[in-house]
Amino acid sequence: MKIFYAIQATGNGHISRATQLYPYLQQFGEVDFFLSGNNASLDINLPIKFRSAGCSLHYSKCGGLNYWDIVKNIRPHQIYKDATALPLKNYDIIINDFDSVTALACKMQKVHSVQFGHQASFVSEHTPRPEKRSLMGEMILKHYAPSPKHIGLHFENYDSFIHPPVIKDEITQAEPKDLKHITVYLPSFQKDCLEKAFHKLSDVEFHWFLNDVPTKHKVGNITYFPVNQKLFNESLINCHGIITGGGFETPAEALYLRKKVLSIPIRDHYEQECNAAALKKMGVPVVYEVSNDFDLIIETWLNSPIIYPKMQANNINETLQFLFDTYRD
Repeated sequence: MKIFYAIQATGNGHISRATQLYPYLQQFGEVDFFLSGNNASLDINLPIKFRSAGCSLHYSKCGGLNYWDIVKNIRPHQIYKDATALPLKNYDIIINDFDSVTALACKMQKVHSVQFGHQASFVSEHTPRPEKRSLMGEMILKHYAPSPKHIGLHFENYDSFIHPPVIKDEITQAEPKDLKHITVYLPSFQKDCLEKAFHKLSDVEFHWFLNDVPTKHKVGNITYFPVNQKLFNESLINCHGIITGGGFETPAEALYLRKKVLSIPIRDHYEQECNAAALKKMGVPVVYEVSNDFDLIIETWLNSPIIYPKMQANNINETLQFLFDTYRD
């Protein structure tokens, strides 16, 4: 069997999930990966056969999306050209992790795919949303990468086609410890937006992962790290808690490890606002705006006793078998 797997590289989570799934997918057949977008900062150890600039996210300085930069960097003619060039009819199954180029190619070439991943869960009305829904956000979630079939991943099984998150082997096989530091991963924030707040909490050690940090180094109570999967896993496994965005994979792994989580969803990022709504239902504190009292918010969070529901890890073999059976139906 020949398998085409499209990865949306607007962040590291999609690549991390595909990397975990790859050896399991190989049990079903030969896998070729398509990488679309250029926001990811992880090393990619996958057989990437096709690439496209696709559509990528751009951030403002302190925690928001820059829609102007997103729009001006989209190249419709190139996207059309890339979609035309994908030889999808050569594959027995097309798995799409929320990529618009692959969805367009399927439409043009009259083949079908299965949308597999976190965004697929939003097809269900049972999946949590914020109190104020965004019409544009809902349209993007449902029409950005349309597919006739969906298999979603989320924190809880909100619907029959939604499965638990894919947790990396490094996490499920770990023996977590509490070495008292706080891990920080907030890719939409530049350093000077938060540095002062962290330094105010001089008795708290922070491990801060940033895209523009070339090497590990320490300044006061902050150890700066480059974005590196091995280093991040180690920090997360041994942290007291994590401050992160409103993404999916990182909060899921932290909750699986029974770590404290403080979520700061990217401003004006509707999917992250939806994830924040789900996290709040689970008891996770959510901060929507970072202001001058952020150090006090962190201090309150650290001093609060928080008990989360236990996060279940995906049974990957079962889920992939369900995926292949769904595709054939």
